[in-house]
Amino acid sequence: MGISVGIVGLPNVGKSTTFNALTKAQNAESANYPFCTIEPNKAVVPVPDERLGELAKIVNPEKIQYSVIEFVDIAGLVKGASKGEGLGNKFLSNIREVEVILHMVRCFDDGNITHVEDTVDPIRDIEIIESELIFADMEQLDRKIDKLTREAKANKKEAKAALEIANELKEHLEELKPVSTFNKKDDDIFIELNKELRFLSGKDIIYAANVDEDGLLEDNDYVKSVQEYASQKGSDVIKLCAKIEEELVGLEEDEAKEFLSDLGADESGLEKIIKTAFAKLNLISYFTAGVKEVRSWTITKGWTAPKSASVIHNDFEKGFIRAEVISYEDFIACGGEAGSKEAGKMRLEGKEYIVADGDVMHFRFNV
Repeated sequence: MGISVGIVGLPNVGKSTTFNALTKAQNAESANYPFCTIEPNKAVVPVPDERLGELAKIVNPEKIQYSVIEFVDIAGLVKGASKGEGLGNKFLSNIREVEVILHMVRCFDDGNITHVEDTVDPIRDIEIIESELIFADMEQLDRKIDKLTREAKANKKEAKAALEIANELKEHLEELKPVSTFNKKDDDIFIELNKELRFLSGKDIIYAANVDEDGLLEDNDYVKSVQEYASQKGSDVIKLCAKIEEELVGLEEDEAKEFLSDLGADESGLEKIIKTAFAKLNLISYFTAGVKEVRSWTITKGWTAPKSASVIHNDFEKGFIRAEVISYEDFIACGGEAGSKEAGKMRLEGKEYIVADGDVMHFRFNV
């Protein structure tokens, strides 16, 4: 399974520059003027995981296959976007397709870089974007309420229950509160409503504070204000410098690590984003390790062995018999599968087994 992260924010805050850097694909034009991105740019990139390299040292496979994450660079939104201002609703619909929103916020001063609101104010910028997401949800919900009202008048029982929840949610949104804080999110009716409408303001948000090089070394006041705001929302903040991330493009792994170390950082913005997105979506990875390939598979934490096998092929789940499981730590310590078997570290697990992060697995199945 893959994850999709949508990069949003006001025009000209560094979204396309960050996209270029994160994906290592210079195919999103970045320029010093608003709306230089007029189509959502998409790129699928591997999820970095050092454990795959360690497994490969032992197995010596023909190839290494990483899990993947999709980044979507969505054109800059402006005040009034939900009513068609700027480039309008088109880009709001692009956000519906992603699982996580990476909200880019400018957190540095530079008179040479235009700001669409003329001044740098991260909290104002955040509130502009988040208000537009709420307005877009309200507009979509109104259309759904109209439909449910007609169905309720026709004495459709399910429509009446859904209409009640929808009206409660409408009142919530009218107070400029996002769907994420609605108190009936666990209600089955709301869950079905959200599946259909994919509320924008209900998505998990990671705030990306885009700083200059000095801001990487020490949090400036802009970053601190974003951190305080995110803390109140229960959201995460990633500090990155789009310029630096772009400079990392093309460097060898050792060079990149040394470069980051000189800046007092131990990982890139890409790694921070992926780890945070994984945590937000409750995702983990398990591995398969053979001479053909060493591969990482992304699953939701808490999945059983048969369900986890389904990401390889549906037949693995349908015909599941049992799974051979070795923890990553044991696989490395014992020098591979044979050593793990000899040391009694391989386990046979059945249908109820809950897969753990880092499990090295082989599935037995029969269809």
